[in-house]
Amino acid sequence: MAVTQVAYEAEGWGVGELVFEDGRVVWHELPRPRATREVPDCTLELVERLRAYFAGEPETFDDVAVDLEYETPFLERCARELRQVPRGEVVTYGELAALAGAPRAARAAGGFCARNRLGLFVPCHRVVAAGGLGSYGSHGLEYKRRLLALEGYPGAAV
Repeated sequence: MAVTQVAYEAEGWGVGELVFEDGRVVWHELPRPRATREVPDCTLELVERLRAYFAGEPETFDDVAVDLEYETPFLERCARELRQVPRGEVVTYGELAALAGAPRAARAAGGFCARNRLGLFVPCHRVVAAGGLGSYGSHGLEYKRRLLALEGYPGAAV
């Protein structure tokens, strides 16, 4: 089992981290301002794609191999369905639950998003509450708005 950890810097966003295991992304910490050591220059293609995304280019990540082995089949279905939500579009927690085969499990879909370990690769920022944008964990609502605006979602300014 080969594990690699990579830090990267996205201009205007901060420092993010990726963890790969056997060629799959198993963890992605979204970039945020951090008082850390200097980030070494990384030339991985995926890091360049992430930088392009954060610079506003129409980059997608649905082709990136990620670890979708969750503790329940429902959570795996949530991850797979969420990866299909196009850039600039959103679904509600209830819609995500229905897409994953459990239309009454909106709260469970919310719990899945709260524990998401794959950042942009399983784009939980594209899941909103029925009555508004909802929250975005430790990154906060303004970070979620910023991601949605970057992707061209018209309701990001709400």
